[in-house]
Amino acid sequence: MIRLEKIEKYFGDHQVLKPVDLTLEQGTVTALIGPSGSGKSTLLRCVNLLEIPDAGTLEAGDERIAFTRGSKPAREAVLRVRRRTGMVFQNFQLFPHLRVIENVMEGLITVQKWDRERARQRALDLLAKVGIDHKADAWPMTLSGGQQQRVAIARALAPSPDVLLCDEPTSALDPGLAAEVVDVLRQLAREGMTMLIATHDLRLAASIARSVVFLQSGVVVEAGAARDVFTRPREAETARFVSTLTQGLPEEWAD
Repeated sequence: MIRLEKIEKYFGDHQVLKPVDLTLEQGTVTALIGPSGSGKSTLLRCVNLLEIPDAGTLEAGDERIAFTRGSKPAREAVLRVRRRTGMVFQNFQLFPHLRVIENVMEGLITVQKWDRERARQRALDLLAKVGIDHKADAWPMTLSGGQQQRVAIARALAPSPDVLLCDEPTSALDPGLAAEVVDVLRQLAREGMTMLIATHDLRLAASIARSVVFLQSGVVVEAGAARDVFTRPREAETARFVSTLTQGLPEEWAD
């Protein structure tokens, strides 16, 4: 579905991503894990070109973009890639001047030119899907963090993206509220939603992801099936990092 090859990214003279390869298969969940500063959020943002890579190529369906440092890809190509993705941010990024339902409707009306009633019905369906339809007419500031993040997920799903990108979706939440969001993401995974999740929450990665990519200092140290990475890591760096996850592994992994 989406493939990144030899992706590099610099911020000034600092190379944040050293040639990185990543393939997102349709209907699967991939988790990007690693310590702070490892480049996982930057890599995720390169998928929908919120960050423009400085080298490498991106393929999304029949779209192929090659990157060169100092030049920008065509705006039309960038927009075509972005239309294939939905983005869930760490700090929700809801529009504070719009009610919950209007947050979900906004992109459908403004970007996709849906009529208001059709957009409203789509928004209500998605808010019900994430368990927050009873707050449709509330203002974002009146919601808990977990509720706001569920609204953000509904908004990201509104245009029916091919891939849902989640940047640290639970890091701003306390454990109880994070559990609400994890339940929603787990249900989306069961329904076959393709997702890429950048997270420091190893329990989230272990419980939802089929594939895991471990990044350190902008390099992919290890990638593979989640069960293998968490229980039989090949690299010493990976073993040290995942050793902090002593509880929360899926029960079926105990077999």
